[in-house]
Amino acid sequence: MTFRNVLRSLSLAVLVLPSPGRAQAAAPLQAAIGEPADFKLSGSVRLRYEALGGQPRPGLRADDEQLSLRSTLFGEYDAGAVRIGAELYDSREGLNRPGSAIDTTVINTFELVQAYVAADFEAPFGAGSRASLQVGRMTVNLGSRRLVAADDYRNTTNGYTGLRAELRAASGVTASAIYVLPQIRLPDDLPSLLDDKVTWDRESFDLQLWGGLLARPNTLAGATAEIGYFGLLERDWAGHPTRNRDLDSFSARLIREPKSAAFDFEIEGIYQTGEIRASTAPAAAEQGVGAWFIHADAGYTFPVKAKLRFSVEYDRASGDAPGGKYGRFDTLFGMRRADLAPAGIYNAIGRANISTPGIRAEIAPSVRWDAFAAYRALWLADRRDAFSTTGVRDVAGASGSFAGHQLEARVRYWLVPGFLRGEANAVWLAKGRFLETAPNAPPTGDTRYLAIATTATF
Repeated sequence: MTFRNVLRSLSLAVLVLPSPGRAQAAAPLQAAIGEPADFKLSGSVRLRYEALGGQPRPGLRADDEQLSLRSTLFGEYDAGAVRIGAELYDSREGLNRPGSAIDTTVINTFELVQAYVAADFEAPFGAGSRASLQVGRMTVNLGSRRLVAADDYRNTTNGYTGLRAELRAASGVTASAIYVLPQIRLPDDLPSLLDDKVTWDRESFDLQLWGGLLARPNTLAGATAEIGYFGLLERDWAGHPTRNRDLDSFSARLIREPKSAAFDFEIEGIYQTGEIRASTAPAAAEQGVGAWFIHADAGYTFPVKAKLRFSVEYDRASGDAPGGKYGRFDTLFGMRRADLAPAGIYNAIGRANISTPGIRAEIAPSVRWDAFAAYRALWLADRRDAFSTTGVRDVAGASGSFAGHQLEARVRYWLVPGFLRGEANAVWLAKGRFLETAPNAPPTGDTRYLAIATTATF
Protein backbone atom coordinates (compact mmCIF):
# COMPACT_ATOMS: atom_id res chain seq x y z
CA MET A 1 0.00 0.00 0.00
CA THR A 2 1.48 3.34 -1.05
CA PHE A 3 1.73 6.35 1.23
CA ARG A 4 -0.71 8.15 -1.06
CA ASN A 5 -3.25 5.34 -0.66
CA VAL A 6 -2.88 5.45 3.13
CA LEU A 7 -3.61 9.17 3.13
CA ARG A 8 -6.56 8.66 0.76
CA SER A 9 -8.02 5.99 3.05
CA LEU A 10 -7.58 8.22 6.09
CA SER A 11 -9.21 11.14 4.28
CA LEU A 12 -12.24 9.04 3.40
CA ALA A 13 -12.53 7.90 7.01
CA VAL A 14 -12.32 11.45 8.31
CA LEU A 15 -15.01 12.62 5.87
CA VAL A 16 -17.58 10.31 7.45
CA LEU A 17 -16.71 11.29 11.00
CA PRO A 18 -18.82 13.89 12.77
CA SER A 19 -17.34 17.07 14.13
CA PRO A 20 -15.48 16.91 17.46
CA GLY A 21 -18.12 19.11 19.03
CA ARG A 22 -20.84 16.55 18.36
CA ALA A 23 -18.58 13.72 19.54
CA GLN A 24 -18.33 15.21 22.98
CA ALA A 25 -22.10 15.20 23.38
CA ALA A 26 -22.86 11.58 22.45
CA ALA A 27 -21.53 8.54 20.60
CA PRO A 28 -21.71 9.90 17.03
CA LEU A 29 -22.86 6.84 15.09
CA GLN A 30 -25.30 5.83 17.80
CA ALA A 31 -26.72 9.35 17.86
CA ALA A 32 -26.91 9.42 14.07
CA ILE A 33 -29.31 6.47 14.06
CA GLY A 34 -31.47 7.95 16.81
CA GLU A 35 -29.94 6.08 19.76
CA PRO A 36 -32.26 3.06 19.58
CA ALA A 37 -32.27 0.86 22.68
CA ASP A 38 -32.13 -2.35 20.66
CA PHE A 39 -29.23 -1.53 18.32
CA LYS A 40 -25.61 -0.53 18.93
CA LEU A 41 -23.38 0.98 16.27
CA SER A 42 -19.78 2.13 16.79
CA GLY A 43 -16.45 2.32 15.04
CA SER A 44 -12.88 3.52 15.21
CA VAL A 45 -10.01 4.68 13.04
CA ARG A 46 -6.41 4.49 14.25
CA LEU A 47 -3.47 5.97 12.37
CA ARG A 48 -0.05 5.09 13.76
CA TYR A 49 3.50 5.93 12.69
CA GLU A 50 6.33 3.72 13.98
CA ALA A 51 10.07 4.22 13.61
CA LEU A 52 12.78 1.74 14.58
CA GLY A 53 16.54 2.10 14.69
CA GLY A 54 19.07 -0.57 15.65
CA GLN A 55 17.00 -3.58 14.54
CA PRO A 56 17.33 -6.40 17.12
CA ARG A 57 15.98 -9.14 14.82
CA PRO A 58 18.06 -10.76 12.05
CA GLY A 59 16.93 -10.70 8.45
CA LEU A 60 15.15 -7.33 8.67
CA ARG A 61 16.10 -3.74 7.86
CA ALA A 62 18.52 -2.14 10.31
CA ASP A 63 16.27 0.93 10.34
CA ASP A 64 12.58 0.63 9.61
CA GLU A 65 9.38 2.65 9.65
CA GLN A 66 5.72 1.89 9.25
CA LEU A 67 2.52 3.84 8.79
CA SER A 68 -0.47 1.70 9.69
CA LEU A 69 -4.16 2.40 9.42
CA ARG A 70 -6.77 0.30 11.22
CA SER A 71 -10.50 0.93 10.81
CA THR A 72 -13.29 -0.95 12.58
CA LEU A 73 -17.07 -0.91 12.42
CA PHE A 74 -19.24 -2.77 14.95
CA GLY A 75 -22.99 -3.33 15.08
CA GLU A 76 -25.23 -5.39 17.35
CA TYR A 77 -29.00 -5.90 17.29
CA ASP A 78 -30.68 -6.98 20.52
CA ALA A 79 -33.87 -8.88 19.69
CA GLY A 80 -34.59 -9.62 23.33
CA ALA A 81 -34.12 -13.37 23.24
CA VAL A 82 -30.91 -13.14 21.23
CA ARG A 83 -28.27 -10.66 20.17
CA ILE A 84 -26.87 -10.59 16.62
CA GLY A 85 -23.55 -8.83 16.11
CA ALA A 86 -20.83 -8.23 13.54
CA GLU A 87 -17.55 -6.33 13.39
CA LEU A 88 -15.46 -5.41 10.38
CA TYR A 89 -11.68 -4.84 10.60
CA ASP A 90 -9.65 -3.22 7.85
CA SER A 91 -5.89 -3.13 8.57
CA ARG A 92 -3.48 -1.58 6.09
CA GLU A 93 0.11 -0.34 5.99
CA GLY A 94 2.29 2.13 4.12
CA LEU A 95 5.96 3.14 3.91
CA ASN A 96 7.16 -0.47 3.58
CA ARG A 97 10.46 -1.12 1.85
CA PRO A 98 12.43 -4.28 1.01
CA GLY A 99 13.33 -5.95 4.31
CA SER A 100 10.53 -4.31 6.30
CA ALA A 101 8.63 -6.41 8.82
CA ILE A 102 5.42 -7.00 6.85
CA ASP A 103 3.12 -9.94 7.58
CA THR A 104 -0.45 -10.71 8.69
CA THR A 105 0.12 -9.04 12.06
CA VAL A 106 0.16 -5.78 10.10
CA ILE A 107 -2.16 -6.24 7.10
CA ASN A 108 -5.58 -7.90 6.91
CA THR A 109 -7.98 -6.00 4.69
CA PHE A 110 -11.76 -5.90 4.91
CA GLU A 111 -12.25 -8.85 7.26
CA LEU A 112 -15.45 -9.72 9.12
CA VAL A 113 -13.71 -10.69 12.36
CA GLN A 114 -16.99 -10.96 14.27
CA ALA A 115 -20.33 -12.36 13.05
CA TYR A 116 -22.20 -14.01 15.89
CA VAL A 117 -25.48 -14.86 17.57
CA ALA A 118 -25.59 -14.64 21.38
CA ALA A 119 -28.17 -15.26 24.08
CA ASP A 120 -28.25 -14.10 27.71
CA PHE A 121 -30.05 -15.96 30.48
CA GLU A 122 -31.14 -14.44 33.78
CA ALA A 123 -31.25 -16.64 36.90
CA PRO A 124 -30.62 -19.99 35.12
CA PHE A 125 -29.41 -21.49 38.39
CA GLY A 126 -31.36 -19.45 40.89
CA ALA A 127 -31.66 -15.80 41.85
CA GLY A 128 -28.54 -13.74 41.14
CA SER A 129 -27.06 -16.13 38.57
CA ARG A 130 -26.46 -15.24 34.93
CA ALA A 131 -25.32 -17.09 31.82
CA SER A 132 -24.60 -16.39 28.17
CA LEU A 133 -23.90 -18.39 25.03
CA GLN A 134 -22.24 -17.04 21.89
CA VAL A 135 -21.91 -18.82 18.52
CA GLY A 136 -20.07 -17.71 15.37
CA ARG A 137 -17.09 -15.49 14.68
CA MET A 138 -15.96 -13.51 17.71
CA THR A 139 -13.10 -11.83 19.55
CA VAL A 140 -12.16 -13.39 22.88
CA ASN A 141 -10.28 -12.10 25.93
CA LEU A 142 -10.01 -14.55 28.81
CA GLY A 143 -8.43 -14.16 32.26
CA SER A 144 -5.02 -12.52 32.17
CA ARG A 145 -5.08 -12.65 28.33
CA ARG A 146 -1.66 -14.33 28.39
CA LEU A 147 -2.98 -17.34 26.46
CA VAL A 148 -6.18 -16.15 24.74
CA ALA A 149 -6.68 -12.55 23.67
CA ALA A 150 -7.85 -10.19 20.97
CA ASP A 151 -4.68 -8.17 20.48
CA ASP A 152 -5.25 -4.41 20.42
CA TYR A 153 -1.77 -2.86 20.09
CA ARG A 154 -1.03 -4.88 16.96
CA ASN A 155 -2.53 -3.56 13.73
CA THR A 156 -4.55 -6.76 13.22
CA THR A 157 -6.41 -8.69 15.89
CA ASN A 158 -7.11 -12.34 16.72
CA GLY A 159 -10.48 -13.73 15.71
CA TYR A 160 -12.03 -17.04 16.73
CA THR A 161 -14.92 -19.05 15.25
CA GLY A 162 -16.94 -21.40 17.43
CA LEU A 163 -18.71 -21.48 20.78
CA ARG A 164 -18.31 -19.48 23.98
CA ALA A 165 -20.23 -19.94 27.23
CA GLU A 166 -20.17 -17.74 30.35
CA LEU A 167 -21.69 -18.40 33.77
CA ARG A 168 -21.82 -16.25 36.89
CA ALA A 169 -23.22 -17.68 40.12
CA ALA A 170 -24.93 -15.61 42.80
CA SER A 171 -21.81 -16.07 44.95
CA GLY A 172 -19.69 -14.29 42.34
CA VAL A 173 -17.96 -17.44 41.08
CA THR A 174 -17.53 -17.27 37.30
CA ALA A 175 -16.84 -19.88 34.65
CA SER A 176 -15.86 -19.39 31.00
CA ALA A 177 -15.56 -22.07 28.34
CA ILE A 178 -14.69 -22.00 24.63
CA TYR A 179 -14.40 -24.36 21.71
CA VAL A 180 -13.14 -22.36 18.74
CA LEU A 181 -11.22 -22.51 15.49
CA PRO A 182 -8.73 -19.59 15.57
CA GLN A 183 -8.95 -17.61 12.36
CA ILE A 184 -5.83 -17.85 10.20
CA ARG A 185 -5.34 -14.44 8.60
CA LEU A 186 -5.20 -14.52 4.80
CA PRO A 187 -3.65 -13.81 2.42
CA ASP A 188 -0.28 -14.57 3.99
CA ASP A 189 2.09 -14.18 1.01
CA LEU A 190 3.98 -10.89 0.71
CA PRO A 191 2.88 -9.88 -2.82
CA SER A 192 -0.80 -10.27 -1.91
CA LEU A 193 -0.33 -8.39 1.37
CA LEU A 194 1.39 -5.48 -0.35
CA ASP A 195 -1.40 -5.43 -2.93
CA ASP A 196 -4.06 -5.23 -0.16
CA LYS A 197 -5.73 -8.33 -1.58
CA VAL A 198 -8.97 -9.25 0.22
CA THR A 199 -9.26 -12.93 1.18
CA TRP A 200 -11.63 -14.48 3.74
CA ASP A 201 -9.65 -15.62 6.77
CA ARG A 202 -9.45 -19.39 7.16
CA GLU A 203 -10.94 -21.41 9.96
CA SER A 204 -10.78 -25.20 9.92
CA PHE A 205 -10.28 -28.20 12.14
CA ASP A 206 -6.58 -28.02 11.25
CA LEU A 207 -6.33 -25.50 14.12
CA GLN A 208 -8.52 -25.99 17.20
CA LEU A 209 -8.54 -24.33 20.62
CA TRP A 210 -10.67 -25.32 23.59
CA GLY A 211 -10.75 -24.93 27.36
CA GLY A 212 -11.85 -22.48 29.99
CA LEU A 213 -11.40 -20.70 33.31
CA LEU A 214 -12.99 -20.94 36.75
CA ALA A 215 -12.62 -17.94 39.08
CA ARG A 216 -13.66 -17.31 42.70
CA PRO A 217 -13.51 -13.78 44.22
CA ASN A 218 -12.27 -12.97 47.73
CA THR A 219 -10.42 -16.25 48.09
CA LEU A 220 -7.25 -15.07 49.85
CA ALA A 221 -6.47 -11.59 51.20
CA GLY A 222 -9.24 -10.14 49.05
CA ALA A 223 -7.79 -11.70 45.90
CA THR A 224 -9.54 -13.63 43.14
CA ALA A 225 -8.32 -17.18 42.57
CA GLU A 226 -8.48 -18.59 39.07
CA ILE A 227 -7.65 -21.94 37.51
CA GLY A 228 -7.68 -22.74 33.81
CA TYR A 229 -6.96 -25.19 31.04
CA PHE A 230 -6.56 -24.70 27.27
CA GLY A 231 -5.89 -27.34 24.64
CA LEU A 232 -4.46 -26.61 21.19
CA LEU A 233 -4.43 -28.98 18.21
CA GLU A 234 -2.65 -27.97 14.99
CA ARG A 235 -2.15 -29.84 11.72
CA ASP A 236 -0.55 -29.09 8.32
CA TRP A 237 -2.75 -27.73 5.56
CA ALA A 238 -2.20 -27.27 1.84
CA GLY A 239 0.99 -25.30 1.26
CA HIS A 240 1.36 -24.51 4.95
CA PRO A 241 3.50 -26.95 6.96
CA THR A 242 3.32 -26.56 10.74
CA ARG A 243 4.97 -28.09 13.77
CA ASN A 244 1.78 -30.05 14.51
CA ARG A 245 1.40 -28.63 18.00
CA ASP A 246 -0.69 -30.73 20.37
CA LEU A 247 -0.49 -28.76 23.61
CA ASP A 248 -2.20 -28.78 26.99
CA SER A 249 -1.78 -25.63 29.11
CA PHE A 250 -2.73 -25.66 32.80
CA SER A 251 -2.84 -22.35 34.69
CA ALA A 252 -3.38 -21.01 38.19
CA ARG A 253 -3.66 -17.34 39.10
CA LEU A 254 -4.20 -15.18 42.17
CA ILE A 255 -4.88 -11.46 41.71
CA ARG A 256 -5.88 -8.52 43.89
CA GLU A 257 -6.72 -5.50 41.77
CA PRO A 258 -5.10 -2.10 42.46
CA LYS A 259 -7.01 0.25 44.79
CA SER A 260 -6.16 3.61 46.30
CA ALA A 261 -4.10 3.42 49.52
CA ALA A 262 -3.71 -0.35 49.19
CA PHE A 263 -1.23 -2.99 48.14
CA ASP A 264 -2.08 -5.21 45.18
CA PHE A 265 -0.50 -8.27 43.66
CA GLU A 266 -0.76 -10.89 40.94
CA ILE A 267 0.90 -14.25 40.46
CA GLU A 268 0.20 -16.64 37.62
CA GLY A 269 1.84 -19.90 36.69
CA ILE A 270 1.27 -21.93 33.51
CA TYR A 271 2.57 -25.40 32.72
CA GLN A 272 2.51 -26.86 29.21
CA THR A 273 2.67 -30.47 28.17
CA GLY A 274 1.87 -32.40 24.98
CA GLU A 275 3.72 -33.05 21.74
CA ILE A 276 5.31 -30.99 18.97
CA ARG A 277 7.19 -31.82 15.78
CA ALA A 278 10.93 -31.07 15.83
CA SER A 279 10.47 -28.92 12.69
CA THR A 280 7.86 -28.23 10.03
CA ALA A 281 9.20 -31.07 7.86
CA PRO A 282 6.52 -33.78 7.50
CA ALA A 283 8.98 -36.51 8.51
CA ALA A 284 10.33 -34.65 11.55
CA ALA A 285 10.28 -36.56 14.82
CA GLU A 286 7.66 -35.85 17.48
CA GLN A 287 8.92 -34.45 20.79
CA GLY A 288 7.28 -34.42 24.18
CA VAL A 289 6.68 -30.95 25.62
CA GLY A 290 7.55 -29.70 29.10
CA ALA A 291 7.43 -25.89 29.29
CA TRP A 292 6.36 -23.31 31.85
CA PHE A 293 5.78 -19.63 32.53
CA ILE A 294 5.41 -17.50 35.64
CA HIS A 295 4.41 -13.88 36.18
CA ALA A 296 4.51 -12.12 39.53
CA ASP A 297 4.03 -8.48 40.49
CA ALA A 298 3.29 -6.45 43.60
CA GLY A 299 2.37 -2.79 43.76
CA TYR A 300 1.00 0.07 45.82
CA THR A 301 -1.33 2.88 44.76
CA PHE A 302 -0.84 6.12 46.65
CA PRO A 303 -3.94 7.97 47.93
CA VAL A 304 -3.35 11.02 45.75
CA LYS A 305 -5.35 12.58 42.95
CA ALA A 306 -2.76 11.47 40.38
CA LYS A 307 -3.44 7.76 41.14
CA LEU A 308 0.29 7.10 41.33
CA ARG A 309 1.20 3.42 41.48
CA PHE A 310 4.61 1.77 41.81
CA SER A 311 5.18 -1.95 41.27
CA VAL A 312 7.88 -4.57 40.95
CA GLU A 313 7.49 -7.36 38.40
CA TYR A 314 9.03 -10.62 37.30
CA ASP A 315 8.36 -12.77 34.23
CA ARG A 316 10.02 -16.02 33.24
CA ALA A 317 9.16 -18.22 30.26
CA SER A 318 11.13 -21.39 29.72
CA GLY A 319 13.41 -21.98 26.74
CA ASP A 320 14.39 -25.13 24.89
CA ALA A 321 17.56 -26.99 25.81
CA PRO A 322 19.12 -29.66 23.56
CA GLY A 323 17.87 -33.18 24.25
CA GLY A 324 14.95 -34.26 26.38
CA LYS A 325 11.54 -32.62 26.16
CA TYR A 326 10.82 -29.52 24.12
CA GLY A 327 10.96 -26.70 26.66
CA ARG A 328 10.13 -23.45 24.84
CA PHE A 329 6.95 -21.91 26.25
CA ASP A 330 4.19 -21.18 23.73
CA THR A 331 1.93 -18.23 24.59
CA LEU A 332 -0.70 -19.47 22.08
CA PHE A 333 -2.81 -16.40 21.23
CA GLY A 334 -1.81 -14.21 24.17
CA MET A 335 -1.04 -10.50 24.18
CA ARG A 336 2.39 -9.10 25.09
CA ARG A 337 1.88 -5.34 25.43
CA ALA A 338 0.47 -5.19 28.96
CA ASP A 339 3.34 -7.17 30.48
CA LEU A 340 6.46 -6.89 28.37
CA ALA A 341 6.76 -4.54 25.39
CA PRO A 342 5.02 -3.23 22.28
CA ALA A 343 4.46 -5.46 19.27
CA GLY A 344 4.44 -3.57 15.95
CA ILE A 345 7.83 -3.36 14.25
CA TYR A 346 9.63 -3.67 17.62
CA ASN A 347 8.17 -7.11 18.43
CA ALA A 348 11.37 -8.32 20.11
CA ILE A 349 10.26 -9.15 23.66
CA GLY A 350 7.62 -11.83 24.13
CA ARG A 351 6.67 -14.67 26.41
CA ALA A 352 9.36 -17.21 25.36
CA ASN A 353 12.86 -18.02 26.68
CA ILE A 354 13.10 -14.98 28.89
CA SER A 355 13.83 -14.15 32.52
CA THR A 356 13.14 -10.53 33.35
CA PRO A 357 12.67 -8.58 36.59
CA GLY A 358 11.36 -5.05 36.31
CA ILE A 359 9.94 -1.96 37.98
CA ARG A 360 7.01 0.17 36.82
CA ALA A 361 5.47 3.56 37.63
CA GLU A 362 1.96 4.48 36.50
CA ILE A 363 0.02 7.72 36.77
CA ALA A 364 -3.45 8.94 35.78
CA PRO A 365 -3.89 12.54 37.01
CA SER A 366 -7.19 13.05 35.18
CA VAL A 367 -9.67 11.30 32.94
CA ARG A 368 -7.94 12.93 29.96
CA TRP A 369 -4.48 11.45 30.29
CA ASP A 370 -2.40 8.65 31.75
CA ALA A 371 1.18 7.44 31.47
CA PHE A 372 3.60 4.78 32.61
CA ALA A 373 7.33 4.07 32.53
CA ALA A 374 8.98 0.70 33.07
CA TYR A 375 12.47 -0.73 33.27
CA ARG A 376 13.42 -4.37 32.72
CA ALA A 377 16.67 -6.30 32.83
CA LEU A 378 16.61 -9.11 30.27
CA TRP A 379 18.17 -12.57 30.44
CA LEU A 380 17.67 -15.78 28.49
CA ALA A 381 16.04 -18.57 30.46
CA ASP A 382 18.22 -20.97 28.41
CA ARG A 383 21.30 -19.60 26.71
CA ARG A 384 21.18 -22.17 23.89
CA ASP A 385 17.72 -21.22 22.63
CA ALA A 386 16.69 -18.13 20.65
CA PHE A 387 16.19 -15.11 22.90
CA SER A 388 12.50 -14.34 23.33
CA THR A 389 10.97 -13.41 19.93
CA THR A 390 14.10 -11.89 18.37
CA GLY A 391 15.29 -15.04 16.56
CA VAL A 392 18.86 -14.36 17.80
CA ARG A 393 20.46 -17.63 18.90
CA ASP A 394 23.76 -19.21 19.92
CA VAL A 395 23.28 -22.99 19.93
CA ALA A 396 26.63 -23.42 21.69
CA GLY A 397 25.60 -21.11 24.52
CA ALA A 398 28.92 -19.26 24.28
CA SER A 399 27.39 -15.76 24.08
CA GLY A 400 26.17 -15.75 27.66
CA SER A 401 22.63 -15.19 28.87
CA PHE A 402 22.38 -11.42 29.43
CA ALA A 403 20.37 -9.78 26.64
CA GLY A 404 20.28 -6.18 27.87
CA HIS A 405 18.25 -3.43 29.52
CA GLN A 406 14.87 -2.25 28.28
CA LEU A 407 13.35 1.11 29.18
CA GLU A 408 9.90 1.96 27.87
CA ALA A 409 7.24 4.60 28.36
CA ARG A 410 3.76 5.42 27.15
CA VAL A 411 1.61 8.56 27.30
CA ARG A 412 -2.04 8.76 26.26
CA TYR A 413 -4.11 11.95 26.06
CA TRP A 414 -7.70 12.63 24.99
CA LEU A 415 -7.33 15.46 22.47
CA VAL A 416 -11.12 15.56 22.20
CA PRO A 417 -12.70 13.72 25.16
CA GLY A 418 -14.58 10.63 24.11
CA PHE A 419 -13.65 11.09 20.45
CA LEU A 420 -9.96 11.55 19.62
CA ARG A 421 -7.06 10.22 21.69
CA GLY A 422 -3.36 10.58 21.04
CA GLU A 423 -0.77 8.05 22.16
CA ALA A 424 3.03 7.90 22.17
CA ASN A 425 5.11 4.79 22.92
CA ALA A 426 8.90 4.75 23.20
CA VAL A 427 11.39 1.94 23.89
CA TRP A 428 15.16 1.90 24.31
CA LEU A 429 16.85 -1.49 24.32
CA ALA A 430 20.47 -1.28 25.46
CA LYS A 431 21.81 -4.53 24.08
CA GLY A 432 23.76 -6.81 26.37
CA ARG A 433 26.48 -9.30 25.53
CA PHE A 434 24.17 -11.88 24.01
CA LEU A 435 22.45 -9.50 21.54
CA GLU A 436 25.84 -8.10 20.58
CA THR A 437 27.92 -11.29 20.16
CA ALA A 438 25.56 -14.16 19.24
CA PRO A 439 26.39 -15.55 15.76
CA ASN A 440 23.33 -14.10 13.99
CA ALA A 441 22.91 -10.94 16.10
CA PRO A 442 22.49 -7.89 13.82
CA PRO A 443 25.44 -5.46 14.28
CA THR A 444 23.08 -2.48 14.57
CA GLY A 445 23.79 -1.03 18.00
CA ASP A 446 21.15 -0.30 20.62
CA THR A 447 17.50 -0.39 19.59
CA ARG A 448 15.33 2.74 19.56
CA TYR A 449 11.59 2.55 18.93
CA LEU A 450 8.99 5.31 18.72
CA ALA A 451 5.31 5.04 17.87
CA ILE A 452 2.87 7.95 17.64
CA ALA A 453 -0.83 7.30 17.09
CA THR A 454 -4.20 9.00 17.02
CA THR A 455 -7.43 7.04 17.45
CA ALA A 456 -10.89 8.34 16.65
CA THR A 457 -13.79 6.45 18.22
CA PHE A 458 -17.27 7.15 16.99
